[in-house]
Formats: sequence, C-alpha cells, structure tokens
Amino acid sequence: MIEVKGLTKRYGGTTAVKDLTFTVRPGRVTGFLGPNGAGKSTTLRMILGLHEPTGGTVTVDGRPFRDRPRGLLHVGSLLDAHDVHGGRTAAAHLSALARGNRIPRHRVEEVLEEVGLTEAARRRIGGFSLGMKQRLGIASALLGDPPVLIFDEPLNGLDPEGVRWVRELFRRLAAEGRTVFVSSHLMSEMEHTADQLIVIGRGELIAAESLAEFSARGARRSVMVGTPAAPALTGLLAAEGAKVHAEGELLAVTGLTAARIGEIALDHSVPLHHLSTRSASLEEAFMELTADSVQYLAGDLR
Repeated sequence: MIEVKGLTKRYGGTTAVKDLTFTVRPGRVTGFLGPNGAGKSTTLRMILGLHEPTGGTVTVDGRPFRDRPRGLLHVGSLLDAHDVHGGRTAAAHLSALARGNRIPRHRVEEVLEEVGLTEAARRRIGGFSLGMKQRLGIASALLGDPPVLIFDEPLNGLDPEGVRWVRELFRRLAAEGRTVFVSSHLMSEMEHTADQLIVIGRGELIAAESLAEFSARGARRSVMVGTPAAPALTGLLAAEGAKVHAEGELLAVTGLTAARIGEIALDHSVPLHHLSTRSASLEEAFMELTADSVQYLAGDLR
C-alpha cells in the first residue's frame, strides 16, 4: 500500500505538488491521471525516494522507500524506459539489478520469458525499439517479485498485442493482491484497466475514487433513445428544451432525464424500443473535470 499525506514539492518559487493526500491500496489497479505538468512524475519520484519532499510524507507498506536496502524486493518500478545503459545486454542489465538486490539468478530468465524477451536476452539494449525497452523496464519491475508496482506511461511504443498483454498483466498482478499504480495519458486504456483513479491538476488532488464514480461526475450524460418515430419525438423533446442528435439508429438526448423522456413519449403515444442513460466516458469526464488545471492549451495565444 502507498500512503501519501500532505505531500508538497517546491522548486524555488514554483510549486509542483501541493498538499497531496491519497492512498493506493492492494488488490486493484489504480490509475494516476492528470494533464501535462500536473505533477504526476514528480509525485512518483517522491514515492520512490528520488526527490525529497518539501513537506508531507509518503510511505510504502508503512515505511519510506529509502529505508529499504533491497528495494526491488518491495517495490518494482518503470519510470523511463530509456534510462538504461545501451551497451549492456538485456540479460546483463537484469543480472546487475539482481545482484545488487540479492535476487536469485533464475529470476532473470523468468522475467525475460514473462515479458517476451528471451530471444533478445543477449542483444545490446541500444538496438532495442521503444516497445522492447518498455518490456525490459517491466521485467526490471517484476524482478524482485515485489508487492508494490509503479509504472509511468508503460504503454508508450507498444503495439496492440503488447498493449493487451500489459493490460492483462496489470489485472493479474492486482488479482494476486499486489498494489499496482499506473500513470498514463491513454484514457481508453485506463478505462479498460483501472479500478480506482487518482486525478491531479496543477499539483493538487482533483479526485480519488473509483473509475465509475469519476466518470459519473462528468456532466455530459445523455439518454439514448430508440424509436420508429424519431422525427416526431425529436420535435417533442426539443420543445422541452432538450438537445437531440442521431447516433446511428438511436437518438442521443441531453437536457432531459430518461424518466421525463419516457413520460413525453407516453403522453404523445410515441413508441419506444430503447431507453437508457449513458454516462460520460472517462476521457470526457477527465477533460471536463481537469479543464481548469490544463497548463498547456493548444491554440492558446494569450
């Protein structure tokens, strides 16, 4: 479990992280989201003891990570897939990590096989593609068989098969009771992978809740309606102040509840074949709820 309490980091006059408090619990995949410049990477580096907090505390299973002499047995992490010695082979890189953490040599072969790099074990890392480096970084995180795993943008450079593999890996690790904390900008993948979300903006906490709860906070809910009398119903709903547009064979309606739409249809003898409420997607909710926290806006010429 990762516990962050009042975590703050300042660089001169700039506050990168401000009074963050949240808990990442075992047995689930927790997504870590925020716009560019939100403070995600700084927070992860403070969790791992790579940056010293200006204020607050962060512990992993009750202790600061720096207090653990064989860190890979407790926390596995991937922060930057490029942060490896390009002249080493994949096997040599993992072997060095294993020796430094007193991890049995057989784990090197095991994790190479798990990430699909057995045939590339004797190749120099400098010749690896980004996707292969990501797999090697994941192998490094798994090397000590740790209870806590932290990944920063682990899907960059992976092909569709690799993305699916990582998704299944994270879910398996969480099902084994591990703490899995994943920072990613790929909303579609978080929607398929994460159980819980930690969302920050401009270094401050925006949300710490389940994915379903966060998506439900988006105001862009719509009601999907199916009817053989679409033109007639569209006119009736528009007269009530609703906005209606077609999505395939269904009408997407905003501004009225499903119950009210059903009442209007009944009052005017309009048959309904489908009526359901659709919550905002994770991406829609994220864009809406972090709009005031975006640091860099495309087309912003102010």
